[in-house]
Amino acid sequence: MPPKTIGLVAHTGKPGVPELVNAVADEFAGHKIAVLIEKETAAIAGRVSDQPLKQIAANSELLVVLGGDGTLLSVAGELGETMKPIFGINVGSLGFLTCVNSSAYREAVECIAREKITFSQRTMLDVTAPGDGKTQSRVLGLNDAVFTRGELSRLIRLCARVNGEPLTEFNADGLIIATPTGSTAYSLSAGGPILQPESGVFVITPICPHVLTNRSLIVSESSVIEIEASERAYPVFLSVDGRNPVRLARGGVVSIRKAKTKLQLAGLPEASFFSVLRQKLKWSGSNV
Repeated sequence: MPPKTIGLVAHTGKPGVPELVNAVADEFAGHKIAVLIEKETAAIAGRVSDQPLKQIAANSELLVVLGGDGTLLSVAGELGETMKPIFGINVGSLGFLTCVNSSAYREAVECIAREKITFSQRTMLDVTAPGDGKTQSRVLGLNDAVFTRGELSRLIRLCARVNGEPLTEFNADGLIIATPTGSTAYSLSAGGPILQPESGVFVITPICPHVLTNRSLIVSESSVIEIEASERAYPVFLSVDGRNPVRLARGGVVSIRKAKTKLQLAGLPEASFFSVLRQKLKWSGSNV
């Protein structure tokens, strides 16, 4: 059965979003599908709603996100273990996750109403980091956990272990632990491989390593990856899915594993992973 209730949330700072919110909401109404609009999204569209994102998600069968990949990552991060299926309509630039362009919103709504959408099961990261005193902070991420040197133009040292066994000490600008979904993000820019979403692996990618033999390493998603901030002189920062970085104390160990929660990422039936790659990376074959 098609969803009876849709949750609608948007990046409120993008041009044209208020008009798009109203157009999408009206289109769903035409298909007799109820729409719950997140309160900040409703405010910019001139509609009335006092429901925050988590309340919208709890009462919806599908979330429709208007924005770029960053917006979708932000929504997924806020929902965490209360995740709901998400369909992204791209109002950004590249858009690997929100692969339906805003100009095709009518087609997207019709496909949702007629049950013609597909779902891709996306693995998420469970990241546990040392907090204040004996406490630990735990966050979920869809793309990656990134260790960086902050604003200092110096290399940092990071000891990596996989399932308790030492891997190496990276002397680099930083380190990326990415899911297959995140393999087309920062990890790709740092020279990492592109992974198929259901490949069942993580990729460890150093950022500008000092040792040229340090290359991306693919490990099973059942692995537990531990990263220790072994740098003595300079700070190390951790950011999950581009959120505000957290400073790690020397000797602090961050544990990264597969989360129990998965994201059901919805899309149009013709928008396969490889078709999106061809479009977004402009792969057109040989010019010879």
